[in-house]
Amino acid sequence: MAFDSLIRNGTLIDGTGSPARRADIAISDGKIVEVGTISAPAKRTINAEGLVVAPGFIDPHTHYDAQICWDGATTPSSWHGVTAVVMGNCGVGIAPCRPNAREVAMRDLVNVEAIPFEVLNAGITWDWETFPQYLDAAEKRKPALNLAFLAPLTPLRHYVMGEASMERAATEDETMKIQALLGEALDAGAFGFSSTLLNQHMGYGGRPLACRNASRDELQAYCRALRERGKGAIEFAMTRQIAVMEDPEVELLAFMLEESRRPITFIAMFDRDDLPEALRTSLAKLKHLIPRGARPQTSPLPLTRELVMRSPFAFAAFPSWKRLFEDTSKPAQAKVYADPAFRAAFREDLKRPASFGDWARITAHELKNPALKRYEGKTVAEIAAEQGKDGVDALLDLTLADDLENEFTVQSWNTRVDRMAELLNDPSVLLGLGDGGAHLDMLCDAGYPSYVLGTWVRERKVLTLEEAVRRMTSDPADFFGIRDRGRIAPGMAADLVLFDPQTAACAERPERLYDLPGGGKRMVKRSTGIEMTLVNGVPTWEKGALTGAAAGRVLRS
Repeated sequence: MAFDSLIRNGTLIDGTGSPARRADIAISDGKIVEVGTISAPAKRTINAEGLVVAPGFIDPHTHYDAQICWDGATTPSSWHGVTAVVMGNCGVGIAPCRPNAREVAMRDLVNVEAIPFEVLNAGITWDWETFPQYLDAAEKRKPALNLAFLAPLTPLRHYVMGEASMERAATEDETMKIQALLGEALDAGAFGFSSTLLNQHMGYGGRPLACRNASRDELQAYCRALRERGKGAIEFAMTRQIAVMEDPEVELLAFMLEESRRPITFIAMFDRDDLPEALRTSLAKLKHLIPRGARPQTSPLPLTRELVMRSPFAFAAFPSWKRLFEDTSKPAQAKVYADPAFRAAFREDLKRPASFGDWARITAHELKNPALKRYEGKTVAEIAAEQGKDGVDALLDLTLADDLENEFTVQSWNTRVDRMAELLNDPSVLLGLGDGGAHLDMLCDAGYPSYVLGTWVRERKVLTLEEAVRRMTSDPADFFGIRDRGRIAPGMAADLVLFDPQTAACAERPERLYDLPGGGKRMVKRSTGIEMTLVNGVPTWEKGALTGAAAGRVLRS
């Protein structure tokens, strides 16, 4: 009997870190059935001469929770060799959700993940209420990629507590009900739960995201739900000062590791050149927790993002900016930007240690008002010097003069090659933070797998190809307990990527598309050198385009 597909003549990198070798791969019924020298017939033979054949990449940190309702291809991740995405990160999501709480859930995503409300309101199908129903609804849509879900704590707490979830810790009775909902999600296939401590994670009405109010007793109960089942992982956004692990955070991490006996990945570990020793100091503090399952998570990309003044997430950690998220209408935001008291409070925030205050890192990228075009390409520091103002007034005056339609580019962290080499070669660090589906008008980091192949492997030789593939395949699969993916071996799912090691890369600059529901804008980056992606044995991406195949499935723990 002929195989469904036979991939021949490729250089096999199997995802384990083992040396590359020449081998053929036979596929039937969505699974790898044979690896080696194969001469049997197949319905389709794929010539992989000159290409690397690797397991499909697994992105551990995405926010496609809403996007899967309108984009079955899960773009742009599907353009970069990704075959499985993990969503439900950072404690924010849209299930479970009662019908009367849908606006709360959407506003949480607006404030935390910078997804426009108009896009969410037009695009989310709401054909579920409970978390198991949400997974079933995702399965029925027949996605192009495999979808794995964490259960975010915010919707779980809000489902039980209502608006009180944004104000206080849960009572003992409420905690038991939330724990039961989490158990229901885990039993339905969730791969764990997620939460956040980050100050910039403001939810509905500019109040702290509900999961930020969870008490230690609550977290103990939720950790025990994983421990009792012997499965699942935890994702936690817990570095209040990005890349700086403070002692209370380290202690909380140790507590959750003990209570759950499950692995935890936490964000965000960046190399900050404004705090040059922060990363090393933080990793040293965590050294004793790494063997117990603590996994810092970083992005392999330089952290460069667009700052859109109608959605100023970059400044959300500053207390003075809370007002911008209470009423997000343009008139209300313009009133705040013009308020001298707001500006004075912002200046006070900037005096805090480790706060952002380098206006030379913010560049005027796009201005709508023709009279302001001369400022494009200039930093806020340059504009301030030219106008005889400080950075606060220069930034906000320019914003008001452009009717809040202006955009800036913010250059921040992960820019030093030597320190990034050190970070990427730390085997405890989980590669991720692609944030696919989030911060749509600010950045696009979902193409990090092709960036790793082009920049860190080929150009800078920081990682070997075998190790880079391992870190993006079997490593996240093992962390989350995705047992049938991440490696090339008989019996494994046929999730594969074929790429040209000489050309694989991610575009340097993002491209603007207006393809969201209602014509909303997003930033995307294209790939080069990713020649083919197979999901469950079916070609999903081929010769630079999606095939229209929908062979993905909901992965269940």
